[in-house]
Amino acid sequence: MNFTETPARDRDRTKARLYRMVMPDHLCPFGLKSKWLLEHKGYEVEDHPLTTREETDAFMDKHGVETTPQTFIEGQRIGGYDELRAFFGQALKGEDETSYRPVIAIFSVAFLIAAALMLRAGNIDPLFLLTGFVAVAMVLLGLQKLQDVEGFSTMFLNYDLLARKWVPYGYIYPYAETLAGVLMVAGLLPWLSGPLALFIGTVGAVSVFKAVYIDRRELKCACVGGGSNVPLGFVSLTENLMMMGMGTWTILQALL
Repeated sequence: MNFTETPARDRDRTKARLYRMVMPDHLCPFGLKSKWLLEHKGYEVEDHPLTTREETDAFMDKHGVETTPQTFIEGQRIGGYDELRAFFGQALKGEDETSYRPVIAIFSVAFLIAAALMLRAGNIDPLFLLTGFVAVAMVLLGLQKLQDVEGFSTMFLNYDLLARKWVPYGYIYPYAETLAGVLMVAGLLPWLSGPLALFIGTVGAVSVFKAVYIDRRELKCACVGGGSNVPLGFVSLTENLMMMGMGTWTILQALL
């Protein structure tokens, strides 16, 4: 394959050359993304699939690069997919950049599920919607933590007061939160789900408040699992306050 770039004056200004790996056992996803992005931006893509390891290595050696895909526009090498996004002015997320997106996604889905359950029950009840939302959110948040209990417990130890005193609590927490949420969704064993949610919510709220608002520490929240970049703060405190409220409500409902 000829890797020589055609001079810019001989090409249309909207033409781009893309070199990407297309092998029987590997189709580069970033190559596909680069191709789609270029086409989406109105470029005519001159696609050059690299179909063997030898062909790929020869291309990288020639251009002094370590990865593919590689995009060329107007005879100039733009780079890989991230560099292409930057070329088009798209924001790139830093490795340590914090984001509330995971929490927003979970809360949004929890609300939609609660609304669906309410509509299925045929009863338009704001209280049912609110309690259902909190219960489903607890299940979804617990599920996130259960994907990597070890990673969660490590991050949890950065700020949770009880886990710092008794390390096993960090391993128990994901199961306790998920169990309480499932029982609340099902309306079962309120004598267990209520106190459980109230307890973990209270400990969590006190821990977050101390770490963020008293000690002024900048930490990442373990609320959506150990690998998240969600900042510890108001959202984390709100999550725990919601569990406290739901636990209290469940206990009162069981007593009345």
